[in-house]
Amino acid sequence: MSKIYVVVLVAVCVVLGAQARPSDSPDAHAEIRSFVNELKQDDGSYNYQFETSNGIAQQEQGVGGYYASGSSQYYTPEGQLIQLTYTADENGFQPQGEHLPTPPPIPEAILKSLEYNRNHPEEETEEYEHHHHSHGQEQGKQYLQPAGALLAPASSPVVSVGQVLPYDRKV
Repeated sequence: MSKIYVVVLVAVCVVLGAQARPSDSPDAHAEIRSFVNELKQDDGSYNYQFETSNGIAQQEQGVGGYYASGSSQYYTPEGQLIQLTYTADENGFQPQGEHLPTPPPIPEAILKSLEYNRNHPEEETEEYEHHHHSHGQEQGKQYLQPAGALLAPASSPVVSVGQVLPYDRKV
């Protein structure tokens, strides 16, 4: 039984060892064709780029911590070229590429509503002011009631401002 176990173990090791070897794909033997890496100490600007023999390429330039723009490309295992360009600045990271997902189109009803709002800004402002000023005053009143008034049952007499109830705490 132990001889069979050893034979199976050796066979598994041989198979795994064969799979672990580098393949004969172009990626396994890729070489760097060009490489540039420049950093300017006086203003913090930089520039780097590289390209490999299997079609991988990257380049970027910018000012450290403030701005960057660049591009990269590579081939998928199926042979499709993936290209990405980007900028990164105070507006965040903004990638562009045909392979990136895109949002669904905006429904027609929402586009019409946005267009209406754009053409009638005075109505939107009036409605906002009316809604927030009147609603805010009513909403604020409920919190300005005397202590205990919100806890009192509907049949209880109304508590006047300054009246002290036995369960009110004095701090």
